[in-house]
Amino acid sequence: MNTLPPLAALRAFEAVCRLGSVVRAADALAVTHSAISHQLAALEDYLGLPLFERQGRRLVPTEDGRFYAMKIRMALGDVAEVTRALQTRPRPNELKIATLPSFGMQWLMARLPDFQGRHPQYRIDVRAGIGFDDLHNGQVDVALRMGSGDWDGLQVTPLLPDWLVLVGRADLADFPASAADVAAVRLIGTMEPWGHWAQAAGLGEWQPDYRLSCNDNNLAQQAVAGGQGLALLRLSLVLDDLLAGRFRAVAGVAVPHPLSYWLAWAPRLAGSPKLHHFRDWCQAVATRSADEMRDWVAAQES
Repeated sequence: MNTLPPLAALRAFEAVCRLGSVVRAADALAVTHSAISHQLAALEDYLGLPLFERQGRRLVPTEDGRFYAMKIRMALGDVAEVTRALQTRPRPNELKIATLPSFGMQWLMARLPDFQGRHPQYRIDVRAGIGFDDLHNGQVDVALRMGSGDWDGLQVTPLLPDWLVLVGRADLADFPASAADVAAVRLIGTMEPWGHWAQAAGLGEWQPDYRLSCNDNNLAQQAVAGGQGLALLRLSLVLDDLLAGRFRAVAGVAVPHPLSYWLAWAPRLAGSPKLHHFRDWCQAVATRSADEMRDWVAAQES
């Protein structure tokens, strides 16, 4: 037995309850007033009970009407949400990539033209974020994340390790000559752990006194580029600036970051050509980046 009333009648009913009048509902749905009235009458006839009562010239929902309107509004919202989700799911010729904002800006975007040149068949959509919801619900294909790689319901492959370095603009007037001089310069707070770097630099348990802090490494890196001070940042994000001579690292001290970068994807994507193409490319360029970082760290230690 079919227990679903016509969708048009449900939309008309919900609109009248939400907007408070047939006139407003008709305008919102771009139909005539009589069409709305007809749909309401048809719905009441279908259900076999009144959904409205007249108070003067106004239609006021009955108790049953209010309950039904609330449930229908929720159901229509769910339909709209799942429709949007279906429409935005990646297609075979689309590659949707989620990335950490800082890693995307400082690492991925500079290298992505190489992938596009090798695989022009894909339309690329890059989204910045830190969670996994889009990956779990199918709104993105792959995600570049930093962590331990132990994420439930996902398949992963390691990309590259990282190091922490204290950097400043190369022409900074008061750039510290050694780690011991760090306390005398302006430091920019970041989300990175400070303790291991301080220990490696011979500063013991010393903690910096920040006058500027940023909860995003892109902001901190921009502040460094503007000569506002020194910041503890991931080598993967600043290596290009170091190699180009725009930044300098204090005392050449680099300590391993406790977390690594990973490429993650949902099991449903296993075996797809676009996963194969992007994973192979990503691993290759990440290997080159890791080698460049290791070479730089080794040069500082020599």
